[in-house]
Amino acid sequence: MLALIAGQGMLPGILAAHMDQPPLICALEGFEPDGLTPDMVFRIETLGSFLAAISDKGINEVCFAGAITRPVIDPAAIDAATLPLVPVLHAAIQSGDDSALRAVMGIFENHGFSIRAAHEIVPSLLPDAGILGQVQPGAQDETDAARGAAIVSAMAQVDIGQACVVAQGQALAVEALFGTDWMLASLAQRPAHPKGGLLFKAPKPEQDRRADLPTIGPSTVRAVQDAGLRGIVVAAGGVMILERDAVIKACDAAGLFLWVRA
Repeated sequence: MLALIAGQGMLPGILAAHMDQPPLICALEGFEPDGLTPDMVFRIETLGSFLAAISDKGINEVCFAGAITRPVIDPAAIDAATLPLVPVLHAAIQSGDDSALRAVMGIFENHGFSIRAAHEIVPSLLPDAGILGQVQPGAQDETDAARGAAIVSAMAQVDIGQACVVAQGQALAVEALFGTDWMLASLAQRPAHPKGGLLFKAPKPEQDRRADLPTIGPSTVRAVQDAGLRGIVVAAGGVMILERDAVIKACDAAGLFLWVRA
């Protein structure tokens, strides 16, 4: 039996809708999923008790899906079952995104749970390589995409971000703690800049792909359009597209290309 550790956004609901057996929906307090009512809500300070509780319910697999930000831990609220986990949790909160997730997944695995990736449950979330939609990227876009791939790879060395914006070979913005939407919105405040540009998104080269694969959805298309960019490039096999048909339709309507880059 599987527990869906659900954060914010559309992904948890998409996964739940595709499962033959309804999962146990579990949410970190303050980060409940969109459109789903959690069966259990837990806090980091009571993680140890939560793990024991879902084990008692027959859970042997978990899937992490949806967005959360790093919670502030209240030392006074930590229960006895969670005390042994505090050193690992403290180190995780102080580390980069991938390192933090590896630490959390390690806690679950050490308690006997197997980790399932979202794209294992719904493989169609990862599209095949190619141009989706009617708009084609140009030669400059191909150059900018290669530059974007190099930038994201360099960011991975310090475990920050999975996206950047590139125009005419120049990095206009890179993703950090506040995410892709905030990065794109920040471009509305930029001074004079190269025309065009694209959003490039990819997982870190050494990332554990069982959790936190980057995603795009209809809101990404709107943000890219508002930022005045020409299109979106995502790494094939490494970025999930939520509501793919709606994303393609929105890109076509906005005159944006959508390139799944091998």
